[in-house]
Amino acid sequence: MSTLIHLIYTLLLALWVGGISLFTFIVTPDIFRAYSRDAAGEIVGKLFPSYFLFMLVLSVLVLFMLFPCRVILGQSGFRWSLVAAVIAVVINFFVFFKLHPEIRQIKQEIHSFQSLQTNSPSREKFRKLHAVSMTLNLILLADGAALLLIGTVIRDK
Repeated sequence: MSTLIHLIYTLLLALWVGGISLFTFIVTPDIFRAYSRDAAGEIVGKLFPSYFLFMLVLSVLVLFMLFPCRVILGQSGFRWSLVAAVIAVVINFFVFFKLHPEIRQIKQEIHSFQSLQTNSPSREKFRKLHAVSMTLNLILLADGAALLLIGTVIRDK
């Protein structure tokens, strides 16, 4: 049974790391290459709520799956994984419930990035929030990769 649970845990982490990688490095850049800045922003904006919910659900599931995997991970593997999983859940809650709604609100003030002056306060605020979002997204990617490594390679033997 513990092998099946560890397999499910590893699958959740693979979805986490793969999902972030696919969305960040393939889907979003392709959309911005294929469409105007405003159209691409609209498309990606429609995808974000599902993406952020997906990441939140995955991180919560990983956190819960850690406890039955404790024996397989070993004491230090479990401890490091617990810290990483809690960090991911906190970040995902912040992004889903605070940061993303704030970004959506500021985007409503910006009717067009193409016609908006580069030094406008709304654009500057959006740029800062977007930078925070991108940074947290990369932290979540590294966090998930670390969990995957701990759970499959570095765990206590």
